[in-house]
Amino acid sequence: MYYPYFIAYMAAGFIISIVVFLWALNKGQFKDQERARFLPLEPEPEAKPVRFSKLARIETFFIFVLACSGLAATAVLLVWSLLRSR
Repeated sequence: MYYPYFIAYMAAGFIISIVVFLWALNKGQFKDQERARFLPLEPEPEAKPVRFSKLARIETFFIFVLACSGLAATAVLLVWSLLRSR
């Protein structure tokens, strides 16, 4: 009875995860894997104040909105399915 909604929900989550994975590949998140295993052994450098570019702020805002909309969609689907089951 509710299977099409949950299948659509899972498909949307799968598509979003593929898009985020491709974004990470394009941004170079997985480039230097040989060096990554030695990172815990290196001393931490002095932290400098970080200035984010406008594009980084926009990306952060978009990811936050995407996460909030996913949580809202989950809540709406849960409430809707509980109300329909009565």
